[in-house]
Amino acid sequence: MSREAYINAIVVAVLLAVPLWAWVADAPFIITLATRIAILALAGVGLNIALGLGGMVSLGHAVFFGIGGYAMGILASHAQDYSPLMEWPFLIEGTKSMPVIWLAALLMSGLAALLIGFLSLRTSGVYFIMITLAFGQMFFYFTVSWPAYGGEDGLPIYVRNSFPGLNTLDPIQFFLICFAVLGLALGFSAALARSPFGLALNATRQQATRVEAVGIAPFRIRLVGFVISGMITGLAGALFADLNRFVSPTMFSWQTSGEIMVFVILGGVARLFGPVVGAAIFITLEHLLGGVSDYWHIYLGALLLLVVLFARGGVIGLLSSWRKASV
Repeated sequence: MSREAYINAIVVAVLLAVPLWAWVADAPFIITLATRIAILALAGVGLNIALGLGGMVSLGHAVFFGIGGYAMGILASHAQDYSPLMEWPFLIEGTKSMPVIWLAALLMSGLAALLIGFLSLRTSGVYFIMITLAFGQMFFYFTVSWPAYGGEDGLPIYVRNSFPGLNTLDPIQFFLICFAVLGLALGFSAALARSPFGLALNATRQQATRVEAVGIAPFRIRLVGFVISGMITGLAGALFADLNRFVSPTMFSWQTSGEIMVFVILGGVARLFGPVVGAAIFITLEHLLGGVSDYWHIYLGALLLLVVLFARGGVIGLLSSWRKASV
């Protein structure tokens, strides 16, 4: 087993052990923090497929995060108001079932990723970054001016959605749901990276012209990778909205896209557990320093600068190579 695999195992053990300890110690707030880490790490896993495997630097992944959140909010709000979402040409009712909401979030964010990717991937470099950012701002201002679902005030959900056989209002049970979903996403991401498709996507990142020369269409490979990336991030958005029982246009903001990218860069781009470590560092700093100063992002920025300058593989890359460098 490689050193990085040991580090990944330790990360999983700590992420699971801390909320279990908090459950025994009756500290629900710590469980909530661990749940946030798991959900935001899931969003980072989605971005890491596009950024780490495909080299697509997207500043618009908040679109998919927000679509997942609003898919949850809209369906749950109609269920709690006992009003149908649509009556014609066929009846669509709201629901409080998590699996159904997750499916809706995956489908809607995947469709959005398909449309956005179809347009954005015709560009590259800074133009791709800016067009994804533009889509994010378009969705942000659309939801701000959408009074049917709260507009800029957002949309509250009074009761957390349900999962068969579990009490989702119990913090530890909801954490275990999010932890299981994160584990499935990490397993899928690892399998995807080793698959022929993942290898082709990685090859387009390194040298698209050579990939095209052997008969593979780089545009299609990137588009499918972008859609998969958006769907996973959309699922994270649905879970995040369920955690807070609230959705708002800030889920679409460029700051949200930036934070998701920070998770990936801090932990390590293209590292399987990079988003998990990055999200854990971000949430821990927010918790420890947020009460000390409103400007705690200064310390986060300094840490990010150090990682970019001296640990190009992120925290996981630094820990993985530390022993080799010291021998």
